[in-house]
Amino acid sequence: MDSVLSVQGIHKHYSGFALEDVTFSLAPNRIMGLIGKNGAGKSTTLKSILNMVAPEKGSVTMFQKNFYKHEKECKQRIGVVFGGIDFYPLKRLSTIAAVTQRFYANWDQEQYQRYIKRFALDEGKQYKELSNGMKVKFLLALALSHHAELLILDEPTSGLDPVSREELLHIFRQIVKGENCSILFSTHITSDLDRCTDDITYIQNGRVLQSADKETFLRSFEHLKTPEDLGQLTLGEIMLRTERGEWDDDAAV
Repeated sequence: MDSVLSVQGIHKHYSGFALEDVTFSLAPNRIMGLIGKNGAGKSTTLKSILNMVAPEKGSVTMFQKNFYKHEKECKQRIGVVFGGIDFYPLKRLSTIAAVTQRFYANWDQEQYQRYIKRFALDEGKQYKELSNGMKVKFLLALALSHHAELLILDEPTSGLDPVSREELLHIFRQIVKGENCSILFSTHITSDLDRCTDDITYIQNGRVLQSADKETFLRSFEHLKTPEDLGQLTLGEIMLRTERGEWDDDAAV
């Protein structure tokens, strides 16, 4: 099956930090969680994919096209939501939407209004008046209103209360099920991955430690179990133990 997104050998160096040979791929109509502790390189990876920062080496293929050579065309087919963005805080949602739609040839006003209603958003409100959860929902409404086939989300559930996080994860599943859409989202909240992801890519210190479907991913860390462990290790426990240095490439399956 052709991948929606293929990231091959991305390298990006900063003083004191580097992405090294980041490689993974996302198949159609699937949700991938990009996991790692704060500072592991998740945001840098997403920014490198989107050419917001220029990697020194590597390639990104999106919809079977070289993203860096067909960036404008590819961006017509994706939606991007970065947590913590407070753009145009004094502008009303209707004004922000009116500006945004000018950038997309496939903008669908009826679709936009459906998501505004579904997410119970008041277009008369200023952006700054929205809660963190409602801000994410509004950004999702914008992303989905031009029929995005790939959503790239950076820590979308960060700062949300448990109820809002659960609702958002449910929305992700519905989007993938009901739309021609795949989702790549970064998070350090391991419980989010348990509930909604199909695939997991784990970044540690700028390197991909493992990337696989969730079942294979969990199985590859079975060697971290101790005699006291009952059942399968949780993603949270896997992260805790690997960050303590207990991962062993030779022991992984």
